[in-house]
Amino acid sequence: MEPPEMINAGELVLKRWELGWAPDALAAIQESLPELRQFLPWATDAYNLDDFVDYVTRSREGWADGEQFNYALFTAVGELVGSIGLMTRMGPGVLEIGYWIRSPYAGRGYMTAAVNALTRVALTLPGIERVAIKFDEANKASAAVAIKAGFTEVAREEREVTAPGESGTTIVRERRH
Repeated sequence: MEPPEMINAGELVLKRWELGWAPDALAAIQESLPELRQFLPWATDAYNLDDFVDYVTRSREGWADGEQFNYALFTAVGELVGSIGLMTRMGPGVLEIGYWIRSPYAGRGYMTAAVNALTRVALTLPGIERVAIKFDEANKASAAVAIKAGFTEVAREEREVTAPGESGTTIVRERRH
């Protein structure tokens, strides 16, 4: 299973992460920390360039191992607006999508477009029957993206809170062929 390294999503382009984009990515994360830290345990004031380089390195290894496929999101004019990826951690037949967006670009429909494009690609991959998005019940922005992209709620899971904005209830939404 290997998705393409670049996906056209209308006004956006998804490109497999490269180390050279680390400074821009770090700037995007730092600019968006007030929003990201609410739901992403890794998004802290201490997050630095080494952390992002490690993320890209692990992403490249995960891609080679067929376990995760992470993309940078760019506008058509090359502005880095966020990150999105596919992960195999939910088991055979399903790919999970995870994402974050740079705060100034939130609310413009970019992430919904990226989720739709990545879902279309994922559902063409061998053995993939469904795509899932998991998010904390308090994360209204992630919920809105999943709903707008046509994902249907299939489960709720209680778990330990790991970030300050979380409720401890994970909502699982899925889209099938």
